[in-house]
Amino acid sequence: MNTAIGIIATGSYLPATVVDNTTVGEGAGVSAEWIERKTGIRRRHRAAPHEATSDLAAHAARQALEQAGLTPDEIAYVVVATSTPDHPQPATAAIVTDLIGARRAAAFDVNSVCSGFMFALTAADRMLRSDAADAAAGGQSPGQGPYALVIGADVYSRILDPADRKTAILFGDGAGAVVLGPVPAGAGGITTSLTTRGDQHRLISVPAGGSRRPASPDTLAEGAHWFTMDGRGVRGFVHENLPGAIHTLLDKAGVPARAVRHFVPHQANGVMLAEVWPALGLDTARMHLALAHHGNTGAASVPITLDLAHRRGLFAEGDVTVLSAFGGGMSVGSALLRWAPTRHARPARARDETLVPATAARVPALAGVR
Repeated sequence: MNTAIGIIATGSYLPATVVDNTTVGEGAGVSAEWIERKTGIRRRHRAAPHEATSDLAAHAARQALEQAGLTPDEIAYVVVATSTPDHPQPATAAIVTDLIGARRAAAFDVNSVCSGFMFALTAADRMLRSDAADAAAGGQSPGQGPYALVIGADVYSRILDPADRKTAILFGDGAGAVVLGPVPAGAGGITTSLTTRGDQHRLISVPAGGSRRPASPDTLAEGAHWFTMDGRGVRGFVHENLPGAIHTLLDKAGVPARAVRHFVPHQANGVMLAEVWPALGLDTARMHLALAHHGNTGAASVPITLDLAHRRGLFAEGDVTVLSAFGGGMSVGSALLRWAPTRHARPARARDETLVPATAARVPALAGVR
């Protein structure tokens, strides 16, 4: 029995309201030009007052299900990566199953901040593979189809201090989703590498609102419920840890760097990504960037960018693709897969097309998915 699991469909959702750099810059005390020069971001989307994280996630999930040609009842697992849940409890994933009608799915949240999608992808892949192995051994079928919805969704606009130029200028709201399921032999085969440097967890935080510092008039007056970030420390963490994470992933998968065709990173900051790009060694890969129009959408940034590139027909069957994200905790998660036959995939590349050198992303070129 084939137990290879891969991405078989993608989806995304960006709220209708768009906020440009001029508007964000006024509150943060910086110019629109300064924001773009420092980050590569030009605008971002904001959730409407009636929209919560689960609403954005459900929109992206429906898109992915439609693309896959599946009904919600065929989904065995719904895993939502978010650090801006609807409520402390229940899990946002449970609300998503209700919104989309996935009545038979097991659902849970993952919080590894901006790297959460990679952790959720790993969990869903392992569960589907375990189910397939059990079925092959004569065990009971779980009763649903062999499919999982993995969603990254965040509404950071609700936890940002508009006067903090380190954070207010970076983040947008959005959701991205993928459907995982069986793929033909030689496709899919997700390999992941996850690390967490808990000794650096103070670089990114929301100090109040949990069990250590419950909400109170004092925490509200202090502004302790805002998202905080040591920007310089985060930049140093990325430069120190991302290249090694990519090299570890390639070694684990047994794939040479020159075979990688696509690199889809967390869309944190375009300038920082351009700086770290040469150290990754992915000279034959295309780095896909969508942050100019969407900003940093947290756990949603990798699946949103993946969906935009997929729908543009930029992936060919068999293309070696690396996804990677970093976030609070501090965590790094990366995955490598061979692109499966999907609705928007192009035919497999000829052998002489597989190692065409790609130009490193340049900050002025951050206008869309490259």
